[in-house]
Amino acid sequence: MWKKNVGYGINIAVVNGKTGEGMKTAFFNMYDGDIEPLVEFLKSIENGSIVLIATYDDPATKLNEEARKLIRELGSSAIQSLGFRDNWVFVGGKGADVASTLEKHIKNNKDKNKYDSWPEMIEWQGCLPRYLE
Repeated sequence: MWKKNVGYGINIAVVNGKTGEGMKTAFFNMYDGDIEPLVEFLKSIENGSIVLIATYDDPATKLNEEARKLIRELGSSAIQSLGFRDNWVFVGGKGADVASTLEKHIKNNKDKNKYDSWPEMIEWQGCLPRYLE
């Protein structure tokens, strides 16, 4: 399930919050792809799911307010300012009652980018709690 499941744009993995079992993965090209498959995917995420998102290349050109709202409901605060070629990783949950989520966002800034027209790579590790009833 976890192989050959990444691509340009927004990459998402959905995990069962109680068992830790991978449920589904998808990627959505936000430069020249269609926004509707992303919106439908986000709407289909079940309560109690942990949602992991990482970006590659351009995560934001096609993002609309509906998609941003659905990601904001998963706990993201950076989704509102996500722009062209920004780097962003996020872990949130559907229906979670948490004070904060895990998120890191590096803006694409030609004057500060580490790799010419690319911001610094995000490296991140940690542990996630299970959903408790």
